Amino acid sequence: MQLSVVILNYNVRYFLELCLKSVEAAIKDLDAEIIVVDNHSSDDSCQMVKNLFPKVVLIENKENYGFSKGNNLGVAKATGDYVCILNPDTVVAEDTFKILLNYAQSIPRLGIVGCKLIDGKGHFLPESKRNVPTPWVSIKKILGSSNSYYANHLNENETGEVDILVGAFMLLKRNAYNEINGFDEDYFMYGDDMDLSYRVSKAGYQNYYNPSTTIIHFKGESTLKDKVYAKRFNEAMQIFFKKHFKPNTIYNTLIWFGVKVITLLNLQPKTKETIVNEYMLMSDVPNDALNSKLRKPIRLYSKDSELKDNQQIIFDANFISFKDIIDFIHTSRKEAELSYKILPQNAQFIIGSNSSKGRGEVLEF
Repeated sequence: MQLSVVILNYNVRYFLELCLKSVEAAIKDLDAEIIVVDNHSSDDSCQMVKNLFPKVVLIENKENYGFSKGNNLGVAKATGDYVCILNPDTVVAEDTFKILLNYAQSIPRLGIVGCKLIDGKGHFLPESKRNVPTPWVSIKKILGSSNSYYANHLNENETGEVDILVGAFMLLKRNAYNEINGFDEDYFMYGDDMDLSYRVSKAGYQNYYNPSTTIIHFKGESTLKDKVYAKRFNEAMQIFFKKHFKPNTIYNTLIWFGVKVITLLNLQPKTKETIVNEYMLMSDVPNDALNSKLRKPIRLYSKDSELKDNQQIIFDANFISFKDIIDFIHTSRKEAELSYKILPQNAQFIIGSNSSKGRGEVLEF
């Protein structure tokens, strides 16, 4: 088998459904499998997978094992030459895997390859490519200077070698993953992607950022900024520095203090309220049920439609491809202050996120 896509889920049933539908479209012509690992969700994620995606390999954990162990369990079931670690709050394009698999095969000592990530409003996510967070780089980041933290030797549209890739999307050979024993299970959540990327590089492989394909990472839905987040993020950073760098009391103290303060100050991230004056449905047919739920008229979008501030574009994925949805969101963000929702195929809900820092929104109808 060529590819195994491993998706770790925890209580994001609707985002998972959208993600799985995009992945199914993306592996249509590939010898590939999808593995969903559920970390003991309290919603109906598992039943949804069983009902709607019978070909998906589902692992139902009896407790929340965290990111590292959950993904390791998924990869242990994988049979593909390549594995893709993918967050459930993502949307991939129909050609995402084909592009990156072709690229991966051209790199002799490929470690991890990542792609361009945008949020639900089309903004580039700089964590798509990062440098090793050495103590000094981390201290500067904490103090407000992120130039050294992100891999700014490449612009967002430039392919090249980077140190660290984000755990929301990582494509690598399964034997390389197994060679370094996968994710370090000392990390429950956060820091695990930095650690894996760094260990892959130290093992003699090369990590690459390739923006030839773009995916949406709604973010925020799986990772809410609360006291648990602050505690686990702080613990993860301490594990990383103790593991990879020589002990230094001054650095350790500054990092501990800085991470602690910054995470505590950001427990409740403020998000700008989204105002919607007009809904526009990108489809070939009206949707009366959706129109009734929104209680506002929905205009059908056409190529002649004028984009204006405070419009919400609703993409009907029964009609438009995921690639076109992603491209539209990424390019139209500069034309007006828009928001976006996606209506998945054969679904009775729309879903999206207006901020990479907050919880996404699901509207059932």
